[in-house]
Amino acid sequence: MLKRNMFLSVVFAAMLLIAAPVSAHVSVKPDESAAGSWETYTMKVPVEKDIATTKIVLSMPDGVEFQQYEPVPGWKTSTKSGKEGKVIRVTWEAKDGGIQPGQFQQFTFTAKNPDKEQKAAWNAYQYYKDGSIVEWTGDENADTPHAITNIVDASKLGKATVDGHGATTKESPAEAQGSSGIQTATLILSILAVVLGGTGLLMAVRRKKS
Repeated sequence: MLKRNMFLSVVFAAMLLIAAPVSAHVSVKPDESAAGSWETYTMKVPVEKDIATTKIVLSMPDGVEFQQYEPVPGWKTSTKSGKEGKVIRVTWEAKDGGIQPGQFQQFTFTAKNPDKEQKAAWNAYQYYKDGSIVEWTGDENADTPHAITNIVDASKLGKATVDGHGATTKESPAEAQGSSGIQTATLILSILAVVLGGTGLLMAVRRKKS
C-alpha cells in the first residue's frame, strides 16, 4: 500500500508539472536591451477569452523611437505621432477574423533605444470582438501588467549575437540561464515519464502473475 501511495504521489506531481499554466499576458521581448542600440522587438498577443481579439494598440515607452514594423497578413498597421513628429502609438487592426480563442499572434517592429539606462514600460490595449478592452498597463503585481524591457549599458549584457540586419545584440545572463533551466526541466520530465511508464508496466506484470 505504501509503494502504491508513493507511486500515485509521483504521478500527481508529474501531472502538475506538465499541466503548469502558461502566462496569457501580452509580452514584449527581449526583456533586456542595450542603451542607444537599434532593437528588433516582438510583441506576443494571446487570446484569453472565448472570443477573438480584433485590435491591439501599443504605446511607445518614453525615449524609445519607433522605426519600422513587419507586415502581418490579415492585419492593418497604423501609427500615431506626437508633437515632435515621433511615433507614440502603433495600432494593429484585423482585416478578417483576428486572433481566435486558443491562438496567439506575434507583431515585430524595430525601435531605437534611449541612450540612458531605464525601464521601458510597454502599455498595450487589447480589443476583443465584443467591444471589451483589456488594458495591459499595470505594474508587475497587477492582474494585467505591462511588459518591461530593461535598457542597460551594453557592457552589462551577456553573450553577443548578430541579428538579421547585421547589428550586434546580446543575450542577457538571465535569458541564458532561463533557457538552460527550461532544457533541464524538459529532460527531467522526459526521464520521469520513462520511469513512470516502466513502473506501471512492472506493476501490471506483477498483478497478472499474482
